[in-house]
Amino acid sequence: MPPTDSTATPEARLAGPHGCRAREVIDLVANKWALGIVDTLGSGPKRFSELRRSIAGISQKMLTANLRRLERDGILTRTVYAVMPPNVTYELTPIGNTLLDATVPLVQWSLRNIAEIDTARIEFDSRRSGDSTS
Repeated sequence: MPPTDSTATPEARLAGPHGCRAREVIDLVANKWALGIVDTLGSGPKRFSELRRSIAGISQKMLTANLRRLERDGILTRTVYAVMPPNVTYELTPIGNTLLDATVPLVQWSLRNIAEIDTARIEFDSRRSGDSTS
């Protein structure tokens, strides 16, 4: 059995007995929209329409599906206010706030390195387009 202690490599930890569960949680936040939702809710509770306007490119269907999944996983809460018309807000739970804290460095890294990544992609694509053996 692979080691599961903190000195093990990331690959060994993910292959261990709890690795599948860790991958499951990582998949939760690695989808295209989850981090955008969590980031947007980091500034406080939002209504559905506010979230949709704040997250460029997300459809109503995708926002609804992701909100349900994040609520199911305990990342956010949905509060329905009994007014007319009904008012629903979403906000991060305490565990959702810890997720936000954990992902801020990743977002900052992405912003610092996007130009270099774009350059690498362009260079790679130009090499691939000139390679007739692939």
